[in-house]
Amino acid sequence: MGAERRRSAAEGLYRSLRRIYEERREGAPEHPRLFETDVEICWIGDSCKSPIERFWHGNSMQYILQKARHNEESDPVEESERDDVYGSELLPTESSGPAALSVTRAKQLISLYTMVQNPNMTHLKLGELVMLPPVWIRCDGSDPEHTYWLGAEPLKAGNKISGINLYMVTCDGPTADKTSFANLEELQMTHKMRHHSSHVMTKGFAQYELIRAAAIEDTIVESESSIYVDITWNTVDKILEMPPLISSATLNITLESGDPRSPVYQLYRELQFLLALAEGLKTGVTEWPEPLESESAVELVQEFLTDLKKLDGHCVSGNKKETEKIKCDTAAVASSIKSIFSERGDLDFAEQLWCKMRSVSSYQELVQCFTLVMKSLERGEIQPWIHQGSSSFLSNLIQQSYHGKMEAVSLSGITPIQMLLEVGLDKMKKDYVSFFIGQELATLTYLDYFISTSVDLQEQVHRVQKLHHMLEIMVSCTVLLQFKHENLFPLTQICMNYYKEHPLNEKHVFQLPIRPALVKKFYQNDHPEVWKVDISSGHGQKEVKTTWQLSTNPPVEHMASSSAGLFSDSMVDGSSEETMYFVTMAKCSQVHFT
Repeated sequence: MGAERRRSAAEGLYRSLRRIYEERREGAPEHPRLFETDVEICWIGDSCKSPIERFWHGNSMQYILQKARHNEESDPVEESERDDVYGSELLPTESSGPAALSVTRAKQLISLYTMVQNPNMTHLKLGELVMLPPVWIRCDGSDPEHTYWLGAEPLKAGNKISGINLYMVTCDGPTADKTSFANLEELQMTHKMRHHSSHVMTKGFAQYELIRAAAIEDTIVESESSIYVDITWNTVDKILEMPPLISSATLNITLESGDPRSPVYQLYRELQFLLALAEGLKTGVTEWPEPLESESAVELVQEFLTDLKKLDGHCVSGNKKETEKIKCDTAAVASSIKSIFSERGDLDFAEQLWCKMRSVSSYQELVQCFTLVMKSLERGEIQPWIHQGSSSFLSNLIQQSYHGKMEAVSLSGITPIQMLLEVGLDKMKKDYVSFFIGQELATLTYLDYFISTSVDLQEQVHRVQKLHHMLEIMVSCTVLLQFKHENLFPLTQICMNYYKEHPLNEKHVFQLPIRPALVKKFYQNDHPEVWKVDISSGHGQKEVKTTWQLSTNPPVEHMASSSAGLFSDSMVDGSSEETMYFVTMAKCSQVHFT
């Protein structure tokens, strides 16, 4: 690249990067921007997950540069207009993942970025020099070192840019050949020589998957759920060492509700029925789920009312038949699991009615069930007991029936659906409250947000979903990890605090600081998913770091698509039980502007 062409390219890159930076500061939407003909510039801010967070924990704002994929039908872009082109000229992101640039091209871009951040480059027409966020460039690994990322981060001294940190991330594998792994002493010596350091510090990190180690054999279920433990410690003695028990550990829990193996699966199905009613109320179209019982809801309600009439119309607290059924369903589950969550014994009439009517499979059946109930109440054949404070429409009618004066109810339109939804909401709220208070994980005051009736029905349903997700997390930690109250209590607080501020999100990672000894038995005979050592020297702006990492998954999202052929030769026989690891190295160097 000639000097004039290089100068022009540097100025063009600076204009593009600065414009994106200023637009983001003003809150403009994030669009990829095209630079020259082959580079797409993306912005990563606080709201985005950084693709290089495994290797770098710097500025939360950064640019990601990658190969642009053009829409073939669009017209070629004139060079003078290139830095004004937005993502409309780029292909939408494909399932194959982001595209990488050649290492040669990436090095050119790093060189241009370094030029425009160097205050000594006065011949460049940049106007007032602004310190830009760091740049990271996706590389295709085609060079001998298999480079997959190049990065550059400006260094500051006072109000001036004093230099730049340059980063390089390389990766090989996967391989099961542990003899090819680096030697810790050699890594430390190489770092000392590169950075002219006499003293280095080491920090270890290991990540273990716990849910696999604790899972029941032969019951593999496709799920997004995962429970990992991240462990960090100071002073590493050897590669792949077991973390010492004095390490810091964090449990990372992502849980997808609805696992058929869960002790609360029946409650999950009950919740699905509640959600179907809520959706029907909102859209006018109800998708009736598969019935929870074999008998029809009309038959169950008729039997229920007949039994009440035999008791002189008075409803007895609890439901022996229902409780026996729950016990029967869970007979195959360990006794320790049975005690976690069981049907309440204080179900009132409305709640017992819900247990019968959650098998409703059509609107006509729903109307028939409520017609039977209304007639029995109007005739005074039953005088059912209901919980004090129940505010559902049906509870109000029951209270009126005590005085022989019930208002006329038209069981048409959305009225029956709303009536059943209210009853189900009341019942399920009490179920969750019973669990969290019974296990001493929360107080009624703390649960108030989740059971409040001061918001509309749809929001009430949404909050009940949050309660169920939290219940599933607590039950999973109890069953799979044998957590006791001392661990469940802080986890409950973390979940509740999150859900008081955020919508339902089953992909959210809940994090709980723990002692490694609490879960060591689940990972001590297992291999880590990730193991790495950071070797560092210097302090503050002068700190430099070398990271060596093993991981069972490709550490770089664009690696699998761009380099499948590159590491396929290193795959071992599929029958081998040896763990296959990708070996990644992240190196840093500093350039000081003088």
